[in-house]
Amino acid sequence: MKNIFCVLLLSMVQPVLAQAKLEKALTNLEDNYEQEKVYLLTDKSQYAAGDKIWFKSFVFDGYNRSALSTTLFVELYDADKKLIDWKTTLLTNGEGCGDFQLKEDLPEQVYFVRAYTPYMTNFNEDFQIVKTLPVYNPKSKQSLVISKSSDWSAKAFPEGGTFINGMPTKFAVRLSSNTSLPDNWSGKVIDIQNPKTPVATFKSFDKNVASFTFTATSGKKYQAVIQDNSGKIQTIDLPQAADSGLSVEVSSSKEGVKYTLKGVNLKQQLQGYKIVGIINNHLAYRANINHLTNEASSLIPTKVSNGANAVLQLAIFDEQDNLVAKRLCFIKPGNLKVEKAEIVGQSLKPTPRAFNSIDLSPESNFKNYTVLVKEDNGTPDTEDENLLSGLWLTGDFTSKIDSPAQYFSKTANTEALDALLISETWKRFDWNSVLSGSTPAIKNNSQQFLSYRVKPIKNNALLVNSTVNLVLRAGKGDPAINQFQTDQNGYVYLNNINTDEPLNVSLFVNAEKDKDASSDNLFVTVEPLVNPTTFKGNFPSTKYTLVKSGENKTLPPAIARAINTQKNIKKKESADIQIQEVALVGKKKDPKEELDKQLSTGMFSSVNSTVFDFVNENQNAGGSNNILDWLQGRTAGLTFQRNNSGVNVPYIRGQQAKLYLDEVQTDPTMISNLPINNIAMVKIIKGAGLIGDAVAIYTMKGNMKSKSTEKETPNNNSAIIKGYDRPSEFPIEMIDDDAPEKIENDTRETLYWNPNLFDSDYVPPRIKFFNNDSAKQYKVLIISFDEYDNILYDQQILK
Repeated sequence: MKNIFCVLLLSMVQPVLAQAKLEKALTNLEDNYEQEKVYLLTDKSQYAAGDKIWFKSFVFDGYNRSALSTTLFVELYDADKKLIDWKTTLLTNGEGCGDFQLKEDLPEQVYFVRAYTPYMTNFNEDFQIVKTLPVYNPKSKQSLVISKSSDWSAKAFPEGGTFINGMPTKFAVRLSSNTSLPDNWSGKVIDIQNPKTPVATFKSFDKNVASFTFTATSGKKYQAVIQDNSGKIQTIDLPQAADSGLSVEVSSSKEGVKYTLKGVNLKQQLQGYKIVGIINNHLAYRANINHLTNEASSLIPTKVSNGANAVLQLAIFDEQDNLVAKRLCFIKPGNLKVEKAEIVGQSLKPTPRAFNSIDLSPESNFKNYTVLVKEDNGTPDTEDENLLSGLWLTGDFTSKIDSPAQYFSKTANTEALDALLISETWKRFDWNSVLSGSTPAIKNNSQQFLSYRVKPIKNNALLVNSTVNLVLRAGKGDPAINQFQTDQNGYVYLNNINTDEPLNVSLFVNAEKDKDASSDNLFVTVEPLVNPTTFKGNFPSTKYTLVKSGENKTLPPAIARAINTQKNIKKKESADIQIQEVALVGKKKDPKEELDKQLSTGMFSSVNSTVFDFVNENQNAGGSNNILDWLQGRTAGLTFQRNNSGVNVPYIRGQQAKLYLDEVQTDPTMISNLPINNIAMVKIIKGAGLIGDAVAIYTMKGNMKSKSTEKETPNNNSAIIKGYDRPSEFPIEMIDDDAPEKIENDTRETLYWNPNLFDSDYVPPRIKFFNNDSAKQYKVLIISFDEYDNILYDQQILK
């Protein structure tokens, strides 16, 4: 939604030409309150310990994908706010993706995924997304259960925030709870002096809200009595009705937003009052009431949002520019501007492990898709939140909303959404602060990609205002020499770094007169200019609680299937290793085997191992920070998780592997500090005898010399920039029926995950996946945006 503009109004409401205090406030709002929000899609809503979490992030500036940020931090926490893992995610057109590998020994509890851009840290932390994910573990001594208690409270909100005697006033009643809300509830409004005769009754639209309308009589006090389906009753006081003020009535339709203002006992009636409409902190509409009148109304057409859906914040100011009423409303409720996917062909077979495909139109305006395919077991879809609710509700409101996705479904109740917005307040800015001229303190400006500060040192002294040469090499690429001038503090700045490979930074300085250039006595450090920030707030309350596990622990069916899938993956990895071993039988001995015999003792000898030879082979390891970083993704079944010190810890088949240095057990920190050019061999051992799962590292002996580092720059004048975390590739291949250990039951829930399915050269974008053993039909989610940020959001069942 772009190009918001003011609208001419009819009758006594005229367009604003100039206002002093309010004009300055609106300019302040336009210039200083640009803000972002994040929606995070995960492939599942619950996980088993040992699973992989696949995520796709969408970052918005208002209702458009954000161009402010190219970096997103995504962090995984346990319930005690301990940081388990984090990812630095590259954003392209506001979209990014990644994954977390959960450890198999992760305790059963609720975990939280936090996502935010560096620019978002300038504003209230409450607007950073924190997604709740329950993780189950059959070996845990505690079990997650859904809390049965419903300890709720209620509040009543008059429309516009005003309640005037003698004027019909619409109220929204909103329930909140730290656990779960009752399924349905109802209530009545009573006069305290005559409680037996209700003046109004109401019934809940959903778990969150209800509404009612009644007219207050001067001198009366009123209460609302709410009762849930279990019989719990709560009585709340309604605000005291005033004898003078402003009454507000607002309604939304496909034509626009109609408002009616009525003044009661005002000195100058409504003359001099101003009406301002804000969408995403930007002015969308404003008007003045220039005549003496006690009533004014007008229609704000959908043109103010270019016909798109949006939350409009309506604010009314008096003749002194004081805020007297405000109201949130949704533009075009029940008429969502959301496109559907154009499927031009499909081949779906319910046969176990069959190949399936879905073709999307190559002539569509949408060219890049996020696609998720899961088995549909016939149960009703109970989606709590989705991209639409994240975009229009939860990304902008910090209060807890039960199942926000329901307000944008096919069966959505527009009255319920309107009542919800009456009960909400726009908190991304405060009108009084804006009117006073206050602006947010911007400490982290939006920037392109990653930036680093380099500190060159020679002979233990800073090189101030000096010319230095930095050799930059990404991964296995060719080195590039760049000349820089250090500043008065001795720093060089590397800006706009976009790489998901380790970037080696080596320092050289020009030779002094009559001396050769040398890297001796040179030292360089590299520091990121923007780092993840500590989470200071509290995690959202959940409907789950932990109880002591019984002898026969019961797992949700989806979790039992996930654990079986993990076993199948291990079988497949084991089969791959056996095939590799069979292929090696009968081959003559090679230098790698000789090196293995030379360095390994009998305890560390195993046919179920993978050997990396650094003496006879060039492993191109110079671009990696340390050997543990280099090993990532180089052998099946070996994964890594960063510990609190930022060091990669190896895991084999989900279990932490032992680390050995020259066959003496050690820790990851010791290995991470070992120069790669001192390494002769690395051996990955899987389930071998007394050793078990291990990573064994052997250093150079005698006259050995590493081919990987023959031409490497000495480490003392080099540093490594990690860059962005590269997403893993989702495995779509069928689990092999002919494997040595046959997979008896394929129980995968997520059958296809592709956060970046591209359209190219009129070839239909094809969704390709293999069936599991039970799926007869499929839940397919497709998300995309065109060049104008129109949304394609399509979730359907295919069979």
